[in-house]
Amino acid sequence: MHHPNCFLCRYCLAEWLPAIAAEMQLLRFKKGQVIFREDDPAEGFYFLHEGKVKVHKRWGDEKELIIKFAVAGDVLGHRGIGPDQRYPVTATALDNGEACFVTSAFFRTTLKVNSELAYQMMMLYAHELQATEHSMRNMIHLDVKGRIAGALLKIRDLFGTDEHGNINNILTKQDIASFAGTTYESLFKVMNELTRDGIIHTEGKHIRIKKEKKLKACMGDGLQ
Repeated sequence: MHHPNCFLCRYCLAEWLPAIAAEMQLLRFKKGQVIFREDDPAEGFYFLHEGKVKVHKRWGDEKELIIKFAVAGDVLGHRGIGPDQRYPVTATALDNGEACFVTSAFFRTTLKVNSELAYQMMMLYAHELQATEHSMRNMIHLDVKGRIAGALLKIRDLFGTDEHGNINNILTKQDIASFAGTTYESLFKVMNELTRDGIIHTEGKHIRIKKEKKLKACMGDGLQ
């Protein structure tokens, strides 16, 4: 079954699609479901058709750091391709969704047969490496306010806005804090400050960026 959002099918030869159809498993998941867990054996790759997923990692004893958010068209599980053969992160569904799964062995065979897929995977790894380096730099050089400003802009760009300009937000405040690499208490304090200064508007779960230039200015030189 060829899904229009499937990264795997998009970059494979038409002649290879029957092999994918024979080998893949279609997985449907519900909001809050763990798709795979950090330190689990890396059994294969997940190609997201629908839904949104948070990719996160343990941070300290009882905290987590959200590495990225995945949406339709993205790949999950590819971080487990290294020599350890274990997933270094956890993937948890933020809403109901669907993905196709193929084993690591079949995916390696698929890469050898489909040069365009191999190239696109190389570009995906290169992009994620750059994004990780940028995030690490921000964690070191930006203060909490700057990291929260950057997180709000990224979430807006990824999830979009509704007709009122509110971010299409399905995240908890704790998720936003974990994405910004801070605590819930610090997020609460900074969000109140940004609201008081008229830079954002919050009402319940709704967040609207009112003064984007001022929000970006909170990041200083950390903005690329």
